[in-house]
Amino acid sequence: MEKTYRTRRGDLVPAVEGITLDIAENEFVTLVGPSGCGKSTLLKLVAGLTPVSGGTVRVRDTVVREPFPDVGIVFQHPVLLPWRTVLDNVLFAAEMLGLDPDDHRKRALELLELSGLAGFETRLPRELSGGMQQRVAICRALLPDPTLLLMDEPFGALDAMTREELGFELLRIWDARRKTILFVTHSIPEAILLADKVVVMTSRPGRVARVITIDLPRPRTVELEFDAKFKAYSDEVRGLIFASRRARADAR
Repeated sequence: MEKTYRTRRGDLVPAVEGITLDIAENEFVTLVGPSGCGKSTLLKLVAGLTPVSGGTVRVRDTVVREPFPDVGIVFQHPVLLPWRTVLDNVLFAAEMLGLDPDDHRKRALELLELSGLAGFETRLPRELSGGMQQRVAICRALLPDPTLLLMDEPFGALDAMTREELGFELLRIWDARRKTILFVTHSIPEAILLADKVVVMTSRPGRVARVITIDLPRPRTVELEFDAKFKAYSDEVRGLIFASRRARADAR
């Protein structure tokens, strides 16, 4: 699979190329790599938000050619509608799919309770912290019960403690409502702590440098970050990223 963009001047810029990646059902996979390596582009290709330039993307043996309803997407910023309550923001996912919001109200309330937002259903986004707003965005993505959840640096704009808290909250939700998750992050510890597999990408044009299976017990805890095996994984990922940066610099 590959994606090439054309600039205004007509130049061709390869974003990702030679990507071959298989993700098992209900697997939690994280994508990590240098800035500009095409991680977000890869998510857009999987979601059908942008067409591939070569190769194919398949979700459950179906070729992806356009956006499809069986996927939930969470971006770095929650993008909530400021005039709608928490509950109505979650139900907006049903409206966008042409579904009756009333039929999904019970599920929306269950998701809000699962994510620790029970009691905030009638609040407006401005009355919530950044972390709470992102929880609402996750609930909105989960409302249609997609089999695939794509997350593009969903905690990147949050402070370190909130980011860590939401990471474990996401793992708890994933454990309760198993989904296939493809999660983009710049944080190496976050990538390892969350994932079944870490996909390390090279500098642009992004390729898969290595897929690392994370053999750490679940449920994951903060203490795992001090484990020798965790450090070994971290060193391996960091080494691959630095090697990619050096190779790109040498090629200039």
